[in-house]
Amino acid sequence: MFIKILASDAETQSTRAINCMLVATALVSLNDALVKLLATSYPVGQVLFLRGLFALPWIVLLAILTGGLDRLKVKNIRGQSLRAVFVVGSSYLFVNGLLHLSLADAIAVTFTGPLFITAMAPFALGEQVGWRRWLAVLIGFAGVLFMVRPDGDVIQWAVLFPLGAALCGSTRDLITRRISQTETSIAVLFFTTCTVVTVSLLTLPFGWSAIRLEDMGLFAASSLLVAGGQYMMIEAFRHGEAALVAPLKYTFMIWAVLFGYLFFGDLPDVWTVVGTLTVAVAGLYVLQREMRVTKRPLSAGPRPPAR
Repeated sequence: MFIKILASDAETQSTRAINCMLVATALVSLNDALVKLLATSYPVGQVLFLRGLFALPWIVLLAILTGGLDRLKVKNIRGQSLRAVFVVGSSYLFVNGLLHLSLADAIAVTFTGPLFITAMAPFALGEQVGWRRWLAVLIGFAGVLFMVRPDGDVIQWAVLFPLGAALCGSTRDLITRRISQTETSIAVLFFTTCTVVTVSLLTLPFGWSAIRLEDMGLFAASSLLVAGGQYMMIEAFRHGEAALVAPLKYTFMIWAVLFGYLFFGDLPDVWTVVGTLTVAVAGLYVLQREMRVTKRPLSAGPRPPAR
């Protein structure tokens, strides 16, 4: 009887983790669609400033609800600052990518995140990477070439924006591992958001647009979606193992196709489909090999850049 109860509880936790991750990918993808919509009318710096400004109260509220304002305290200012630099870079590159690419294309390229982490791990963390994972990394990046379009369509070189965002996001994750022992997740999120807001404000002299009243609701909704999505993602990994939860991040692509079609009438072509499948298979293989070899889910699936 006791064994059955334990099994039932584990099953409940796994179900909760799966549901949290599915909700998280939906919320973050919807946020990306709103950001793409707003970025066509407002400068990137203005979009990131307003979204971050609206997000700060939600982060503070989350800190209060999960233990108090002490959870916002920063202990490793150097590590936090270095991480924030890459978050800023990731944010600006990704939003610029949204301006030139379909939602599905932009998100598909960010799936290279775990490949970058694996490629950088030997140099940044001193971890050993076997030939199988190196081969998977090369195959994954070959998948990006399909998204670039072998027919030479110039606009598709815009994939360099989300590719750069994935690289910045991977570096961010490596730094996060270094500082996670002293910093709470909420403190990291709060410090990073404050940095993005501050840097974005510096773009004001380059010309911001007058904000339409109806768009204020979109900015507020975007901040709520991204904050809620990140929280649900944290909850997913809290209740389930990375081996179960991480592969579900590839459902980002399903939501990206859906919202891309509903908002912009875009559908991925054959090059995007082939490239996405190649990158996804390579990423899943890297995850599987990493968990088998190291027993530590360090590059747990595709981690989207800080949107």
